[in-house]
Amino acid sequence: MDVIEKGETVKKRIAAACKRSGRNPQEVQLLAVSKNHSADDILQLNKSGWTDFGENYVQELAKKHEELPQSISWYMIGHLQRNKVKYIADYVKMIQSVDTVKLLHTIEKEAKKHNRQIPVLIEVNVGEEESKFGVRPTLEVCMELADECLKLPHVKLRGLMTSAPYFEDPEETRPIFRKLRELRDEMNKQNSQLKLDVLSMGMTHDFEIAIEEGATCVRVGTAIFGPRDYANRQY
Repeated sequence: MDVIEKGETVKKRIAAACKRSGRNPQEVQLLAVSKNHSADDILQLNKSGWTDFGENYVQELAKKHEELPQSISWYMIGHLQRNKVKYIADYVKMIQSVDTVKLLHTIEKEAKKHNRQIPVLIEVNVGEEESKFGVRPTLEVCMELADECLKLPHVKLRGLMTSAPYFEDPEETRPIFRKLRELRDEMNKQNSQLKLDVLSMGMTHDFEIAIEEGATCVRVGTAIFGPRDYANRQY
């Protein structure tokens, strides 16, 4: 199958997961994670109507943004260093990996330069894995960042993001996704100004479970593009 056929298969799986959980498939955004994949594959999907793509590295994201059509919406989903925000601040659709107050302030400064508001998500390390970025999954820690966001006119907090630990049985990820949803709900109760509506959770291995637990955005790469060939990275 080519990338378009694989992508359509993923969409069908999303629809089936929504049906099982009584949800409307229109509530779930499919973000095609294109890191280490070619501009040609992205262009093929874009020509067939796909617009939302996620990248993990600023250099790769910036290069693809230059090469590919302006109709593409780029989402930063990887760890973001403060000194690199300036390279994407004028066009990035959303930054899903905010984990410090300092990063928030850098995004505010760079967004202000371009007279725009950048939507962001707080990255939460729900599984508390040492190998992953993200804040601790406590209401206190998340509210500290959320309250800071409310002071910044060029940053708009939309919700939370997490990457679940890898389990052979995807069913074991369910408590991780449920915890993120419950954390989001508690944050909204704490401050009515927040109105957090985005839960970015679920990847190729576990996105159906994430949808059943309330994901509004799933980040799928391998199931669409196939395995990444790190030996032939173009970026």
